[in-house]
Amino acid sequence: MIKAEKLTFGFSSTALFQNINFSLEENRHCALIGSNGSGKTTLTNLIREPERYAFNGKIKLEGVGRIGYVSQFAQREGDQSVTVFDYLCRDFVLLEQAINDVCLKMESAEDLDALMKQYQNLLDESDAMDADNHEFNIRRQLQLAELEDKALLELENLSGGELKLVQIIRQMLRRPGLLIMDEPDVFLDFENLKGLRDLINEYKGTMLVVTHSRYLLSHCFDCIWHLENGDLQEYEGNFIEYSYSRLQKKIDDKIYSDAEQGRIDRVAEMVERMRDKASEVSEAQYGRALKGKVSYLERLMKNRIKIPFLEIREPQIKLPEIDVPEEAVELLKVEDYSLSFDESLLENVSFTVKSGEKVALVGANGTGKTSMLQEIWQRRNPAIHFSEDANPAFFSQLHAEILNEQNTIYEEFFDLGFESRIDAEQHLAKYCFDPDSLGRRVGQLSGGEKNLLQLAKLAAGDANLLLLDEPSSHLDTFAQIALEKAIADYKGAVLMVSHDFYTIVNCADTILFVENGGVRSMSARAFRKMIYRKHFSKEYLELELQRKDLETRISRELEAGDCVEAQRLCDKLADVVTQMQRT
Repeated sequence: MIKAEKLTFGFSSTALFQNINFSLEENRHCALIGSNGSGKTTLTNLIREPERYAFNGKIKLEGVGRIGYVSQFAQREGDQSVTVFDYLCRDFVLLEQAINDVCLKMESAEDLDALMKQYQNLLDESDAMDADNHEFNIRRQLQLAELEDKALLELENLSGGELKLVQIIRQMLRRPGLLIMDEPDVFLDFENLKGLRDLINEYKGTMLVVTHSRYLLSHCFDCIWHLENGDLQEYEGNFIEYSYSRLQKKIDDKIYSDAEQGRIDRVAEMVERMRDKASEVSEAQYGRALKGKVSYLERLMKNRIKIPFLEIREPQIKLPEIDVPEEAVELLKVEDYSLSFDESLLENVSFTVKSGEKVALVGANGTGKTSMLQEIWQRRNPAIHFSEDANPAFFSQLHAEILNEQNTIYEEFFDLGFESRIDAEQHLAKYCFDPDSLGRRVGQLSGGEKNLLQLAKLAAGDANLLLLDEPSSHLDTFAQIALEKAIADYKGAVLMVSHDFYTIVNCADTILFVENGGVRSMSARAFRKMIYRKHFSKEYLELELQRKDLETRISRELEAGDCVEAQRLCDKLADVVTQMQRT
């Protein structure tokens, strides 16, 4: 259905991907994954509109027809006073109107051939979209997304996450030959994310989805495309199986690599002995033998195993290194805080953040979390009080609030106190920015790269209180894990808005749960139990914890060089993965 052969594309002298091949058959649900900046969005753009790009190789779309697309951001456009149901009916109303217009023209036309062809094309489109049953299908989709109670609500009254789901439903109702979605999960709260999961799993057509959501990757998709280091790997199966296969491959390659290294060491030792001998004698024959052995050693070194999908470049995220007070002190106090726009969102909210404390603001889209965090940073509300000990810094999901998109990457670091360009380059390299890329404009970066740039700027400072607004959004799964570890290791305090379940439970000590216009405080453990009780079975929770523990232990044994123990643990992991597929 979709096929690429020896596809090569890049910008300037840099190739994003080189001679990649892939295919996607009809009705498959494929996840496209890869590190930030690896070219995932670019690849989907090439598939959608190949005529707009100059590339080498071939892209074949056989029998695809219309391609549907959902971008990363829910854009409010057109008449926002229309109801959700009427908005979802719009394509079908326009199609019916087009059919009626052709019928009217046919009544007085002398040449019917062109009109008959147009009429048949419209009927075919109507059949493909199941237009006769569109009202039933709309209600069914809204029910799947748990938005059935929003059907008569006007679009302007939807939260950003709800609008995103409605726009996804509209694309699905059109039943395109291929539906491409680019990070559809960004900024969705957990309830909306569950609705997206159900929409994806119930969709009958062909789908290609760029996502970093560990929740979606674990619960959707039947094939994986992994774009990394200029190459693409196809995998038949889901992400949990793929993760297991990567670990097993790491073990296999480690065993082979160790054997290969032993051979290289033996040849290298022989070369050194021959060099010593050659310095004592001058026979030409001995010199030729030495040259042959050196060439053989060079070939061995050159042909060592290349593992672009195993040794992935992961960011080394570090947050500011600060002095820790002997006793916890209060850094932020919010007392009787209220927030309203057209209507009241929050009333009489009070909480404190102490040094070293990790606090997550959690709740549905549109409840005022980000607005409150921005007001805290801007100190424009009398209910907000920072202590004299507080030195806050801000991470914004709206990159333009922090980054100047006209600047180069390096220009963003001019005033951060680095003694030399080399120091700045070394700092940025930890966040996966190559020295050759520092002349790029910030506006050219992907969303994940902009997040990494913000984090790199934070790390160069000395803040003891970080205000983070959706810091894991757009980050690839490896960067998400690195961020979680950095937050956990950070000695300062964190107040974080997040919808990512894994980020919350892996980092936060305290959850401020926003609901019904107020804030309820709970422990991270209580929050985790609440989410799993509502959305997962107890058996799945236990298996998920076992899987995470085994993957961590396998990676640790591989780093220690114990392949035997790593393989034993991997065999146990295979059993856990099998059980997870059954739940």
